[in-house]
Amino acid sequence: MIQDMVQERKLYRWNVVAIFFLFMLLHQTDKLLIGPLKGPISEEFGITHTQFGLTISGALVVGTILYPIWGYLYDRFARAKLLSLASFIWGSTTWLSAIARSYGGFVLTRASTGVDDSSYPGLYTLVADYFEPETRSKVYGLLQLSQPLGYLLGMVLALMIAPGLGWRNIFFITGGLGLLISALIYFRVREMPRGRSEPEFAGIDEMTQFTFSWEQAKALFKKKTMWFVFLQGFAGVFPWNVITYFFFDYLAKERGYDEESVLLTMGPIVLILAAGYFVGGFLGDWAFRRTPKGRIIVSSIGVLLGAIFLWLALQTPLEARGVFFVLMSLTALFMPFSAPNVISTVYDVIVPEVRSTAQSLEYFIENGGAAFAPVMAGIISDAFDMGTAILWVSITAWALCFLFYLGALFFIDDDVKSLRAQMAQRAAIDRA
Repeated sequence: MIQDMVQERKLYRWNVVAIFFLFMLLHQTDKLLIGPLKGPISEEFGITHTQFGLTISGALVVGTILYPIWGYLYDRFARAKLLSLASFIWGSTTWLSAIARSYGGFVLTRASTGVDDSSYPGLYTLVADYFEPETRSKVYGLLQLSQPLGYLLGMVLALMIAPGLGWRNIFFITGGLGLLISALIYFRVREMPRGRSEPEFAGIDEMTQFTFSWEQAKALFKKKTMWFVFLQGFAGVFPWNVITYFFFDYLAKERGYDEESVLLTMGPIVLILAAGYFVGGFLGDWAFRRTPKGRIIVSSIGVLLGAIFLWLALQTPLEARGVFFVLMSLTALFMPFSAPNVISTVYDVIVPEVRSTAQSLEYFIENGGAAFAPVMAGIISDAFDMGTAILWVSITAWALCFLFYLGALFFIDDDVKSLRAQMAQRAAIDRA
């Protein structure tokens, strides 16, 4: 009987992962769709690269401001219900952007789509309470496959469907899907006690319910590993935003690719990028089982090799399309190594009841820098070209991330041991 219940719980947690994967896939499709639609949107409103960058930055600024608020709410209330609300907001605000008729109105409505963009910390912490620490990076890598796949789906919608339906109707479709996913999460995802999957609580049926406390929230700043996580977060998202929102236009206008060539080039590259999330997560879990430094080491290798291959790719002559494709594929493989491992690293050193807050602060700092990345890239593009903007913003950011990861290596061991000691102490009280 007990074995059946354990098996049922293990099966159910994968159902939750499947629902969250669908949520993230369609949400990322909606969020990233604006990049491939840059051309028709810019033409309709008659705007420059810089003005388009402001459109992206508006949503990033809103999302950045709301991260601490979402984090606090997730640590205080039921995360599943809040995720359902976030999905409802996604659908509603996307519809608003679809009906905007002026550039100013479009900037405002696209900014409103940033409200739900800061909802992921609750998703990740809920998943953390279903899966043990040694397996989390793989699960996060699997979930994060949805991001490049969503980008690929958005690319297909933009290049193959939007020319016939129009970019506004595409937004109506993706917004409607957000409303449907909201209902799915509300009725099918159950809440899990915070800290349930920590190894110290294995075999304990009734465990203490951990809730948010300001004391623990302040204590997260005492974890020196988090200082470097925050610093790398500030720099690390710059390349993603620049490449996401400018690379399609770069291929078309500066490398001479037509729409079919863009799709045939970017389709496989995005699939390789998707694989990189899972490979990075798998390697991170493998390395973590051998040393607490493992996830940081994998992350640092990822940003270093990603920077090297991007540099080589953008220096490739325009006519050498085959070489360019290979180098961009290698860039795509290593780029996402950090993503699942940074999330797991936060949960490796922070107590369960403030993990959403910690993750939200990390994303707040990330987006605090990344919100300016599209505008910065737009300014450099207008002054020089898009290739120069993509190259220098990305290389500079990744070089800084590599240095910050090296700093984290000095403190991760002690911070992981400290958390395990706290969990063991709490579990001992519950067993008493």
